[in-house]
Amino acid sequence: MTQDSKHGLARGLTNYGDPAFSLYLRRSFAKSMGYSGEMLARPVVGIADSRSGFNNCHRHFPELIEAVKRGVLAAGGLPIEFPTTSLGEVFLSPTSMMFRNLMAMDVEEMVRAQPMDAVVLVGGCDKTVPAQLMGAASANVPAVQLLAGPMMPSSYRGERLGACTDCRRFWAMHRAGKVDAQGIADVEGNLATTAGTCAVMGTASTMAALAETLGMALPGSAAIPAVHADRLRAGEASGRRAVELVKHPIRPSQIITQKSVENAIRVLLAIGGSTNAIVHLTAIAGRVGVKIDLHRLNEVSDSTPVLVDLKPTGQFYMSDLYAAGGVGAVLRELKPLLHLECMTVTGETLGERLAHEEGAWVDRAVVRPLSDPLAKEGGLVALFGSLAPNGAILKRSAADANLFEREGRAVVFTSLDDLAARVDDPALDITPEDFMVLQNAGPKSGYAMPEAGYLPIPQKLARAGVKDMVRISDARMSGTAYGTIVLHVSPEAAIGGPLALVANGDRIRLSVKERKIDLLVPENELAKRKNSWKPPAIPPTRGYAKLYMDHVLQAEDGCDFDFLRPI
Repeated sequence: MTQDSKHGLARGLTNYGDPAFSLYLRRSFAKSMGYSGEMLARPVVGIADSRSGFNNCHRHFPELIEAVKRGVLAAGGLPIEFPTTSLGEVFLSPTSMMFRNLMAMDVEEMVRAQPMDAVVLVGGCDKTVPAQLMGAASANVPAVQLLAGPMMPSSYRGERLGACTDCRRFWAMHRAGKVDAQGIADVEGNLATTAGTCAVMGTASTMAALAETLGMALPGSAAIPAVHADRLRAGEASGRRAVELVKHPIRPSQIITQKSVENAIRVLLAIGGSTNAIVHLTAIAGRVGVKIDLHRLNEVSDSTPVLVDLKPTGQFYMSDLYAAGGVGAVLRELKPLLHLECMTVTGETLGERLAHEEGAWVDRAVVRPLSDPLAKEGGLVALFGSLAPNGAILKRSAADANLFEREGRAVVFTSLDDLAARVDDPALDITPEDFMVLQNAGPKSGYAMPEAGYLPIPQKLARAGVKDMVRISDARMSGTAYGTIVLHVSPEAAIGGPLALVANGDRIRLSVKERKIDLLVPENELAKRKNSWKPPAIPPTRGYAKLYMDHVLQAEDGCDFDFLRPI
């Protein structure tokens, strides 16, 4: 049986110097798996499976992928699943962020190298979504993203709980002596009780919302709970759509554009989304040559209200957002601020999609109207100044506004190990008015920029009732966390940025109003400190760790690898 050499199983033949032999051999081995000649003549839809026994968020993927296959088969395609790297957020050392780029490379190379006409990317746990979008953007094969979906919240002693904002809240209470060992053990068993990603507007939920906003995931699919039957129906629809993309290709480079990225920033701000999304969206956009300017982020933030009342900045959970109308409800409210001409994976523009949804019901307790927002300004701001010449990020929607305009004394921790060793020392010289500063937790620190920016309140202060104070670092923070926390300080300390030069007792000035974070130390003193500064980390000599350290970029460039961006 003949087959178009550019499509299906004949796509990208292994080179033995004889194309006809290559196809004959490939078909022979494919038939060893029980496929008929008729099935092998169909267009091939790859299904990128990111499940793992170390990834609790993805434990429902076998059933979800079966739904995708059902959709592909019904539309006349041949579904073939293949594994990729899986990033289970809490199971990776030093942090899943270090391996996001590895997964992105894996996705890109396997999509490009294996014979598929389109691909369905199935992921959800924090870094898997941006990794898949980065890889898809670089491979530029027609792609649909299918999200894992959020967990359902559970009930504990009359209170709704959901990972992981509530886990941090209870841990803070435990550190403050308000929840005993048995109590924290009971909470531990009730925080995460279903498949899916964190039940709040953390990084996973934020990236799901942005995937739908960009147009890479089907309309209405971002917020469906992982265990809801609608999630399986979304899987089936994603499989069907992937086959249609074979017939009428729309590539990621046509969907991820300057304007669709700006739409995603608008939604990020309106939903009170994770600070991590700035790093991830910057990396995704960078794969198609689109630059995210942090000064532009501030402009967009000042004109984008917060509309969604979800934890950690509000009171509801992702399942409530789905019941309230989903991401579509947010998009319809933001319609006057969006670029409606952006193409989506459905073949319709964003404007055409929203026109179909006019008049849909919305729960206004969860998604507020544009005319009556929760906050008049967006959830995130970028800060600049002598401490962060290339920028830093603050999630103002999850912070104490009483701490936004102040000057404080620096209490410095030189590393995560130093933090762990001293933060609860009763002799630590610290007051609630001080600024906690963590150095050497950025991309090149050896810790690979973990979610360590949520520095714990020193135990003696926590037990005295202190719930928030200014904390500054070059690390990241979980999207589920709350606090007045300055993150992603760039250049980072590990490459000798100004953060590396901060000493105990230095004065630092924070002004969210002015978008400033300044180290109040004379230039001649900083020059003296710079001359005696030494890199903190011993460079790795082999393997992926060396590749990472040699090529990872700073936060303002999405922490991508320099060689993976367009030349």
